[in-house]
This record gives sequence, structure tokens and C-alpha cells, in this order.
Amino acid sequence: MTRVLVALALAALCAPVAAQESPNTLTHGMVQMTLHVGQTTRAEVLETFGGPNVTTLDGDGREVWMYDRFATVSATKDSGFRIGILGGVGGDNAIGGAGLGFGKSKSKSSTSTRSMTLILKFGPDGRLVDFKSRSSSF
Repeated sequence: MTRVLVALALAALCAPVAAQESPNTLTHGMVQMTLHVGQTTRAEVLETFGGPNVTTLDGDGREVWMYDRFATVSATKDSGFRIGILGGVGGDNAIGGAGLGFGKSKSKSSTSTRSMTLILKFGPDGRLVDFKSRSSSF
């Protein structure tokens, strides 16, 4: 039994750690706080927002990055009342799952989609030359 526990502990220690995905940081607020024309570098943008969806060159030969992010937001609101008695008697004679309840309730749910588009232009030195962002919710 001890050998099994030691083997399991070693396997857990040697197993690769899965990379945790960071939450979506591409928001209008983060764009305004992070991006500064003439100062922000490509490396800083990559660190903050991750890789772009599209990279290309504009007519002047400047590197252009485009980000498109979409999110679906769902919300549920319950209203009404409920009266119920759940649970049981503790100890050796425990009774589980016993319950009595009644009531009336209403539930409303809504779903919205949010999108964020960000277009960045970089100069030959790798610094931000210009950017435009747009966010919408529908």
C-alpha cells in the first residue's frame, strides 16, 4: 500500500502542469490603459493581449495586427418565493433526502453577445504608431 501511495505521489509531482488560460483581457478599458502611441512595443502587446487574429502590412509597409474577440454573456434572474423543509435527523439513524416544499417562482434569462475589434499599426522600430478599437454589444 505504501509503494502505491509513493508511486502516485511521484507521478503527481512529475506530471506536466497544464497551462491555465488567462481571462480575456481585450476590453476597451485595457486598450486605453495599455496602449500608448510611440511607447508600447509589439512584445508588450503580445504579453497583454496574446497573439493577433490577423497580421499584414499596410500600403506604407507598416506591420498591422488585428484582434477580433467575441463573448456571449448569459444572465438569469429568479424571483418569487419558496417554502420548504429539507434535511433529516443526524447521528446513526440519519435520514437523507427527505423534504417537503411548495412555492411559486419566475425565472428570466437573457443572452447578449459582445465583440471587440482592435487594429494596431507598428513602425519599423516595433513601437505602436496608431491604433483603433471598437466594441459593441448586441
